[in-house]
Amino acid sequence: MGIRAKAIALGTGIAAVCTVPLVITVTADAAPDVLLSKGRPVVASTVSGTGQDATRAVDGFGSTRWTAGAAGSQWLRIDLGQAQDVSRVRLRWHDGYAKSYRVQVSGDGASWRDLYRTSSGDGGTDDLKKLNGTGRFLRVLATQPGPASGYSLYEVQVFGPGPAAPVVENASPVAASVLAAGLAEPRKKAIALQLVSSAENSTLNWRGEFGYLEDIGDGRGYTGGIVGFCSGTSDMLALVTEYTRRVPGNKLARYLPALRTVDGSDSHAGLDPGFPAAWKAAAADPAFQKTQEDERDRMYFAPAVALASADRVRALGQFAYYDAAVMHGQSGLRSIRADAMRKAKTPKQGGDELVWLNAFLDARVREMRTEEAHSDVTRVETAQRLFLKAGNLDLNGPLSWRVYGDSFTTR
Repeated sequence: MGIRAKAIALGTGIAAVCTVPLVITVTADAAPDVLLSKGRPVVASTVSGTGQDATRAVDGFGSTRWTAGAAGSQWLRIDLGQAQDVSRVRLRWHDGYAKSYRVQVSGDGASWRDLYRTSSGDGGTDDLKKLNGTGRFLRVLATQPGPASGYSLYEVQVFGPGPAAPVVENASPVAASVLAAGLAEPRKKAIALQLVSSAENSTLNWRGEFGYLEDIGDGRGYTGGIVGFCSGTSDMLALVTEYTRRVPGNKLARYLPALRTVDGSDSHAGLDPGFPAAWKAAAADPAFQKTQEDERDRMYFAPAVALASADRVRALGQFAYYDAAVMHGQSGLRSIRADAMRKAKTPKQGGDELVWLNAFLDARVREMRTEEAHSDVTRVETAQRLFLKAGNLDLNGPLSWRVYGDSFTTR
């Protein structure tokens, strides 16, 4: 990721009509299976309202449901409490079903492995048997909607040999707090995107930066778009590859061979002189804008928020993880987190959230100062640390901060 700064060369819920518990039909081939998911902590990428939040998908009632609150790729993630062997997953879709989706498992809530994937979903009930995977977390990742253009699940049931982890009494309130106050809530996500844009683009209007492109001299080649995709760090290549998959023959497609060649360097070989003009022209295409947003979420936002949620930190901590991922990549985020864990425990490990986030920000500052281009640490010290000192763990507005010499305020 590249950064740009002005002063330095761096760049509605619904009412349920009945609450009859969902009947689980046990057939001969499913007899050994134990229901692992009922009542477990669960978070979602977005929710449409408190009446259709993520917990509705694991409450055991056939009339309640989770509904995503936004378009694009969306996910629902269940914490099974401990590593579990997963042999079967049963999905009951509302009208808003996914035509393309994946069922995935993870040991840490960040790195995922597919158990099942399809691009021909047709709604109703999908009873996926003879699965073979192990993980503490299970995620349904919906990537393409059906005709209803949205996603909604009555129930996600996860089965395996068990035993199921006990439902700890204080686990659900913590998960509910993370969901209610975290970046999965659209208004909080909007604040996070503005905060990142203030540092990456010196503006709160990140939607005006689809066409931004320049070499800011940080050794990462061209930096462009809404989060600073870089020609030297693979994410610009991934972005243009995905855009070309969606819109073959677009203005940037001809530069894919050059982007592959310069990946990992600061070279412009094969990109000059036409690439900047092609990028700016492509930025007028709504499909390219949507691809930038989707790739931002796929590569940075969703994994960072999932990792932060697994650590049981609220909106401010989730933003701190996301901002670190934007600048340092996912591997850099994990390195910073590992450094912080030498000094403090995460809330999931029983640590105090304020102590943990201070340790995380300390580790972030140390990492930033290893690179001259990132030696200005105001995006941490006069923004994130400021909110932390005020105890604003839920990132409630209004917010005022300074970064790279500029002052910003948002509701």
